[in-house]
Amino acid sequence: MTPRHGSILLADDEEKILKRLGRALRDEGHEVVEATTVHEAQRHLAERPFDLLVLDNVMPGVTGLELVRELAQQPPAERPQIVMMTAHGSTQIVREAFKLGVEDFLEKPFEVDELLALARRAVKSLRLQTERQYLISERDAEFNYYGIVGRSRAMEEVIQRSELVAQTKSTVLITGETGTGKEMVARLIHHRSAQRDMPLIKVNCAAIPETLLESELFGHVRGAFTGATMTKRGKFALADGGSIFLDEIGTLSTSIQSKLLRVLQEREFEPLGAERTQRVDVRVIAATNRDLKQMVTDGRFQEDLYYRLNVIPIDLPPLRERREDIRVLVDHFVEKHRQRTGRPIDRVDDEAAQALQRYDWPGNVRELENTIERAVVLATSPVLTPATISLLGATSTPAPGLPSLRLHQNLEWVERETIRRALEQSGGIKKDAAELMGISQRALSYYLAKYRID
Repeated sequence: MTPRHGSILLADDEEKILKRLGRALRDEGHEVVEATTVHEAQRHLAERPFDLLVLDNVMPGVTGLELVRELAQQPPAERPQIVMMTAHGSTQIVREAFKLGVEDFLEKPFEVDELLALARRAVKSLRLQTERQYLISERDAEFNYYGIVGRSRAMEEVIQRSELVAQTKSTVLITGETGTGKEMVARLIHHRSAQRDMPLIKVNCAAIPETLLESELFGHVRGAFTGATMTKRGKFALADGGSIFLDEIGTLSTSIQSKLLRVLQEREFEPLGAERTQRVDVRVIAATNRDLKQMVTDGRFQEDLYYRLNVIPIDLPPLRERREDIRVLVDHFVEKHRQRTGRPIDRVDDEAAQALQRYDWPGNVRELENTIERAVVLATSPVLTPATISLLGATSTPAPGLPSLRLHQNLEWVERETIRRALEQSGGIKKDAAELMGISQRALSYYLAKYRID
């Protein structure tokens, strides 16, 4: 695997040393910013994130150790790895430096190769921390296709196309109804790619308030807005070298669509409040349950962005269109939740299996898994029967306009009916309908897509 090169802030008041070390680090492929005082280093740290800070302790004005004390107040994920160098080291300074989180200590004079080795190790350590946070649960997938279960021809084609695109770095657009498994396909693509050892960063665009989404995606520098007390890495920076999965891409505002288009075109962006551009090498995998082409026609999604995202389209069929997979999925989820809960469940009886097979599953695979999980938990015998399954509303469809006696379907009926009445009272104006229901416009957009309400 090609090693990941890092961004390094080098701080030393001796200009000859600064230039020599900076040149050696750049020759290794690292991006290096130089500072001759602690105040200058503080300014750079406020403007952008760094992977590694290499600083001298004894500098005019403020010492390097004082800067380390300041950085120690920040969360570990928000501060760089730190290596200190000094010609005037003491046991007390070394002890305090390590206690404050300094990775290593270089005593002058030292060989340049020592610093290069520490830089490689620090960047690798940062990558491993990111992986630990985002990937551990992903990498121990129980099945070869990361949870994608199905024998239908449609799913075989999805898996085949996913494996083919995994061999490239092309942008992918995954479409399909809620609950069809779009995230699992993204995981499959990433973990079968050459970048599998780099991060896969997931972002649910609909779940993050619009006012925070730009900062979440692109990061910000200290002071960029009220409350920005420290520099923060965005998801694109965290995904550098790997993949980023943008779920619910159809909910993005016009301004963020423009910034995303620039990342796809130029592979660069500016964190909020920053003056410098950051470059990234990242594969974008986007997903949506909306009709983006229709949104382009309606002027709600940028045409250029749509074509940039839709390089490799993968469409996931709803479960009702691949009913031959239902029994396979039922058996899979029974075994999965039997093991997880320790309940002695042996099987699903034929009558219950037929009822599950007939149901249309508007919530697709996710709804089916929830149904089986709750049936396993609530079962009083080793065999799942229609009586057990019926607790979850999975055996019949409600009459038009009337609520079902099944709890699960009744809740969905109430949601749909509430939305319908709110839109009716507001004359179809979504902002007013959202206010009537006491929810945000983004939440309303989610429900409209979920229930396919025009």
